[in-house]
Amino acid sequence: MATRMKAAVFLEPGRIELTEKPIPDVGPNDALVRITTTTICGTDVHILKGEYPVAKGLTVGHEPVGIIEKLGSAVTGYEEGQRVIAGAICPNFGSYAAQDGAPSQDGSYLIPSGRCGCHGYKATAGWRFGNLIDGTQAEYVLVPDAQANLAPIPDGLTDEQVLMCPDIMSTGFKGAENANIRIGDTVVVFAQGPIGLCATAGARLLGATTIIAVDGNDHRLGIAQKLGADISLNFRNCDVVDEVMKLTGGRGADSAIEALGTQITFEQSLRCLKPGGTLSSLGVYSQDLKIPLDAFAAGLGDHRINTALCPGGKERMRRLMNVIAAERLDLGLLVTHHYKLDDIVTAYDLFANQRDGVLKVAIKPF
Repeated sequence: MATRMKAAVFLEPGRIELTEKPIPDVGPNDALVRITTTTICGTDVHILKGEYPVAKGLTVGHEPVGIIEKLGSAVTGYEEGQRVIAGAICPNFGSYAAQDGAPSQDGSYLIPSGRCGCHGYKATAGWRFGNLIDGTQAEYVLVPDAQANLAPIPDGLTDEQVLMCPDIMSTGFKGAENANIRIGDTVVVFAQGPIGLCATAGARLLGATTIIAVDGNDHRLGIAQKLGADISLNFRNCDVVDEVMKLTGGRGADSAIEALGTQITFEQSLRCLKPGGTLSSLGVYSQDLKIPLDAFAAGLGDHRINTALCPGGKERMRRLMNVIAAERLDLGLLVTHHYKLDDIVTAYDLFANQRDGVLKVAIKPF
């Protein structure tokens, strides 16, 4: 077996480049996975732009689909050569956070604000791949706590079909789960990028009967309708808050899901809600948020604001792949472009600048 591998690493703001690194050694609780497909996430673009700080030389990426190359001596129930995924968030389920019911916050700590340009301190939560440890945009990735995090891929499913499960699908579905959706609800989903599209699909699966998709791109709004949206609103052509109020007879939406991470979408999500409604926030925010007094009813509106980090772990991955295997949802249509790992800098340029109708890019190392 070779001793070195290709990997995309962060060098400085504006520079993620392909280089060579040693193939990781496998500890007793680890698994070495040969990546067959990975992708670029919006969070990786935040890293590229310097909006989210990571260490120089870190391998980026956090969405692995691959084959077990080598197992640690303490890892049981898996086989070398087995096709697997691992969640973007890879907790060990032995931490205080995991024991307290928040496994995605395993390893959470604060970093000084001087590294990210914000005030005070910034929480990293429990996200490790491509944040605290080397990630998946490489030929191999070392999966920590493999017993808890490796999930076998069901027979018959392609890499592209399960590529959204490690992050995008898990995050989008968590946004819907956090929105307290009940059967018959009206839900507004702001931004129909990959995560917003998965939130739209999740809202449908949870029983919402009026799902309003909001975006400025008609092509994405069309995909949203394929995934479960009943109504699409292009914010370039209407006042979204006014339209939602008209559609709900002035009551407001039961829930709003914010999947972009900007002040304006956060504020509009809040303004769309009924009294007692839930705002489910999925955005990665790079600036301080302000809550407008009137939209928040001066704190008297019984509103709930829930935030989320992508749930990880093998049970979460199993459930998501069950949805795909049962043909309840086809997320392969989100994979719009394919690149080899050798061309990942070009892929970043396409994805970061949102050209050519890109939604998700499949990266193939081999």
